[in-house]
Amino acid sequence: MAKKIEIDKKEFESLLAIQCSCNEIVAFYQYKLGSMCDETIRRFCVREYGKSFKEVAEEKRAVGKIGLRRAGFELAKKNAAVHIFYCKNYLGMTDKVVTESTVAVSDNFLEALNSTASEDWKEEENEDAD
Repeated sequence: MAKKIEIDKKEFESLLAIQCSCNEIVAFYQYKLGSMCDETIRRFCVREYGKSFKEVAEEKRAVGKIGLRRAGFELAKKNAAVHIFYCKNYLGMTDKVVTESTVAVSDNFLEALNSTASEDWKEEENEDAD
């Protein structure tokens, strides 16, 4: 019978908090313990949490995202580039200024230009006819 592999719950949750995939967690434990497979991780989740790996991962990764978001907001207070990123992504700000009125003015200008060119063309035809 194979030796039972013990997975440290806190360490496992820490790996999920930094957004590790199942394959990355397997690789971590293979390096640390010398042996591991994804099925062991999946059975551990059912035994310890009563949930699938996917469900546990979603919950524990959310904790990591909270920490990442907190760090990002703190960094945005000190770094202009990060501040701009957060303003664009969370506040919907943009540095592109394109409005419908600008498009409408352009369309009206083109219509007027075409109309004027058409009238000039007609006048030239009339002069040639005379």
